[in-house]
Amino acid sequence: MKQENEYRKYLDPSVVSKLNSLELKAKSIVEGFIVGLHKSPYHGFSAEFSEHRAYMQGDSVKNIDWKVFGKSDKYYIKQYEEETNLISHIILDSSSSMGFCKQGSVSKLEYGKMLAASLAYLMLKQQDAVGLATFSDKPEQYINPKTFKTHVNNVLHVLDNANPKGETNTSLCLNALAEKIKKRGIVILISDFFDDPDKIIQALKMFRYKKNEVIVFQILDPAEKDLSFSDEVKFIDMETAEKITTQPYQIQQSYREVFAEYLQKIETACLTNQIEYNLITTDSSFDKAILNYHKKRSRLL
Repeated sequence: MKQENEYRKYLDPSVVSKLNSLELKAKSIVEGFIVGLHKSPYHGFSAEFSEHRAYMQGDSVKNIDWKVFGKSDKYYIKQYEEETNLISHIILDSSSSMGFCKQGSVSKLEYGKMLAASLAYLMLKQQDAVGLATFSDKPEQYINPKTFKTHVNNVLHVLDNANPKGETNTSLCLNALAEKIKKRGIVILISDFFDDPDKIIQALKMFRYKKNEVIVFQILDPAEKDLSFSDEVKFIDMETAEKITTQPYQIQQSYREVFAEYLQKIETACLTNQIEYNLITTDSSFDKAILNYHKKRSRLL
């Protein structure tokens, strides 16, 4: 049980967020994820190689793990994952609304940055090419996909400097990014979707038209889903500064119904257009999101 808790804690956003650097956060999340896979039906997966097996006649001698031989006096072969040239583009919403967090929790942008960093770290260890884009009401930063491991430093630098600002114009930014992507691969959008969902889906369809696989992670604070406030609250739109004061219990039921319909509309539109949709709250363990990406990648190999 102690070992279980040891790796599980590095998948907990409230724990990981306290680590000193984004690089350390990404490494901790990925290592916790890999340990978790070894304890799951996906046992055998590794960012380095699948597993060892006993040497058999006909195997190449160059694949013998001599370190294992030195310890066990037995010949074992490293079974490496097939090298791939998958190209992944991570697109992170850094608009003002992503800065929201209920007191004591992780903001949507902070969660998105940790998720993006860990995905990039994992992709590069898998010898995939990874690119990154951030946006608000306009494209902010863009890094071309590359495969070399030191490229993660470029990705982390951009993520570290991404701060919540500006309104959201998701469709405009996605359309601009679609023009930059020349080779098909995996497109990953991390956003709260606080924008016109019809326009967002229309823009995502451009990536599908170009034969890209598309994965959406809609990141929400738990309070945004159920309006879990007890006292009178002044709500301030983080993008327009519009204000409203209300007793949450008076509108809670209707809010939840409307919000549920909004989420269902996005999910249905994604599924209709063969876009993989994932709803993630900022208190969710990171392995849920990373495993969904890993399953998608496995289906493409």
